[in-house]
Amino acid sequence: MLFPEIINSITRSVLKLKVWHSEKVNSNPSLYQTSLLTKLVERNKNTLFGKEHNFSSINNYSDFSANIPVRTYEELKPYFDKLIKGENNIVWHRDIPYFAKSSGTTNAKSKFIPLSDDSIEDCHFLASRMFIAFYMNNNPEAKMFTGKSLVLGGTHDKCDNTDTLTGDLSGIIIENLPLFVQFTSVPSKETSLMKQWEQKLDSIIKETINEDVTSLSGVPSWMQVLLHRVLKVTGKDNILEVWPNLEVFFHGGVSFEPYRQDFEKLIPNKDFLYYQAYNASEGFFAIQDRNEATDMLLLLDCGVFYEFIDLKDFNKGKYEAVNIDNVKIGVNYAMVISTNSGLWRYSIGDTIKFTNLKPHRIKITGRTKHFINVFGEELVIENTDKALQIASVIHNCTVADYTVAPIFMKGNDSGAHQWMIEFKQKPESIQDFTYTLDEELKKLNSDYEAKRYNDLNIGPIDLNIAKEGLFYSWLNHKNKLGGQNKVPRLSNSREFIEELFLLNDNI
Repeated sequence: MLFPEIINSITRSVLKLKVWHSEKVNSNPSLYQTSLLTKLVERNKNTLFGKEHNFSSINNYSDFSANIPVRTYEELKPYFDKLIKGENNIVWHRDIPYFAKSSGTTNAKSKFIPLSDDSIEDCHFLASRMFIAFYMNNNPEAKMFTGKSLVLGGTHDKCDNTDTLTGDLSGIIIENLPLFVQFTSVPSKETSLMKQWEQKLDSIIKETINEDVTSLSGVPSWMQVLLHRVLKVTGKDNILEVWPNLEVFFHGGVSFEPYRQDFEKLIPNKDFLYYQAYNASEGFFAIQDRNEATDMLLLLDCGVFYEFIDLKDFNKGKYEAVNIDNVKIGVNYAMVISTNSGLWRYSIGDTIKFTNLKPHRIKITGRTKHFINVFGEELVIENTDKALQIASVIHNCTVADYTVAPIFMKGNDSGAHQWMIEFKQKPESIQDFTYTLDEELKKLNSDYEAKRYNDLNIGPIDLNIAKEGLFYSWLNHKNKLGGQNKVPRLSNSREFIEELFLLNDNI
C-alpha cells in the first residue's frame, strides 16, 4: 500500500469514532443539550454577564430562559465593545483572542462576533472533523486523503494595534489549522490569507493546478469564481481535466441550489458528491450526514445550546422559545443560540425547519430579515432558491446570482416582485423561463399563490437580466470580495436593487 493510501486508511479509521459519538449523542439529545447548558452557565457565573443575570441561581432551562432575555447583536454589542477594548471576564470566563467580522449584506456596519479558543477547538474544529467523518464513513471508496483539499477562505488582521485577530471566520480558522490539516490542504497559509482578492485568486491557481486536488471547501459563489478562473488559465474544458481525482465539494454559507447547474457543468461526473454544512461566524451548527441529502444533522454536542422561536411569533415580537425537547417538524423557526464564546440567547437571524426528530435534522429556510412579505405572501429564500433551481433545469440555463425586491402598489395597480438575475447561460426564452419560475413559486408557497390569484395583489414577475459581472462588481464596490460575504437574496425594501440597476447601467 502506498503512503498516501495508508494515510487515507488511518484517517478513515480515526474518524469513525466521530460517527459513533454522534450516534450516541443523537440517541439522547435532551441529555447532551441539558449537560451542555449546565456547563456553560456554571463556568460563567462569575463573569460580568453571569453576575448581571444571576447565573448562580440558574438550575434548569426554565430558570435560564427566565433570567436572560433573547437579544440581537445590537443589544449584546455593549458587552462585545468591552471585550474589544481589552476587558476580560465579560461574557466568557476565558480570554477572547479573536473576533469574527461579519458584515452581513445590505448593512454597511460590520458585526464583530467574539470567538474563543474553546469555540475554535470544541465547535468549529470538532464539527469539521465530524463533517468529514460522515463523508468518509458513507463512502468506503473515498480517497480524499490520498491528495490535497483545496480550501478557499477569507483573511484577517490585527485589531487596533493589539494581538487580537479580527476578520473572516474562515481566515481565523485557517490561521489556527492543525499541522496535519495544513499538510493535507492547499494553498499555503500565506496565500490563503492574502488580502487582495484578485491577486489571491492568481496565487491560488498557480499553487494548485499541478497538485492532486481531491476535495474542495468553501462558499459556492466564490468557489464558482475560482473554478471558472482555473479553466480560463489552463484552457481546459472542465475541472476534472485539471484535477481528475476530485471527488467532493464541502460547501456552506449560502444555498447551493442556484449554483448546482453550473457546478455540474464545471465538474461533469455523476458520482461527484456535494456535502453541505451550516457554519457561521457564531458557530458550526449542522452537517450533511448522508449522500445526496437535502437536510442536515443538527450538532448537539459542539458547544452550542439551541432554542427556537416560531417565526410567526418572532415577527410579532413574541420571543417565547422552546428547547430541543419541544420542537416540531415543519414549523419555521427563528434560531436562538448560547455558545462557548459567550453568546447568550443570541438571535442569530437565521430561520430553519426540522425535517426529522430522530435524529434532529434541519433545513435552512432563510433569514429573519431577508424575506418578502409586503403583500402577505411570506416569501422566503427556501422558496426562491428551489423555484429558480427547478426553472433552470427545465429551461437548460445556469444562474450566477440573483436578488428579489418588491414593486409597491400604486393607486389601483397591483404590486409585483422584481427579480434581477445574472445568468451564466441564458434560457432560450426569458418569457417561458419567467412563467415557469412564477408557477413553481405558486406550488411552493400557498400564500404567494393566493396573492397572485388574478393578479389582484401581486402581478406577474418583473424579471431583469443583469449584465455579466454585475453582482461581482457590486461586492467589489462594497469592498466585500471573497470570504463569507454574500449577495442579499430577498428584501422588503428597494434599496439594494436600485443600487444594482444604477450599477448595471454603468457596466
